[in-house]
Amino acid sequence: MENGPLVYGLLAGLAIALLHAAYTDILRREIEDWLNAGIALAAPVFWWACGLSFWPDMALQLALGAGVFVFFALMFAIGAMGGGDVKLLGAIALWFPWVEMARITIIMSLIGAALTLIVLADHKWKRKPGQPEVPYGVAIAVAALWPVGERFFNHFA
Repeated sequence: MENGPLVYGLLAGLAIALLHAAYTDILRREIEDWLNAGIALAAPVFWWACGLSFWPDMALQLALGAGVFVFFALMFAIGAMGGGDVKLLGAIALWFPWVEMARITIIMSLIGAALTLIVLADHKWKRKPGQPEVPYGVAIAVAALWPVGERFFNHFA
């Protein structure tokens, strides 16, 4: 890897941003726009550090990010996701190739299902009024941290 320290530094920054997104989603059920924008704007630096070519590599990453954003924006439109979650997923998609993003989506769905069951049980147990709000940013962050962690812990294998 040509720019190894920069790549690992950027991945560490992404990990910190993902942890912050999960934390604020737990506390306030909100993922800040500035955080999503920072993740998205750091992606081109990551592409350069990884040695991606402008065509077709960077173009494919942009297309993947746009496609993921549009798909989950439709989920937002039907009330299945929050706006911060949609923006976070679009920003994350700029960092990973489509195969990895598919894996992130599957892991996110499984964690999100478990998290939803926990939140629903807590909501019912405590007899809270209204609809429960699931901090889905936690599932997104954990799923995206998976491949980031693999880069750090499996680079000797």
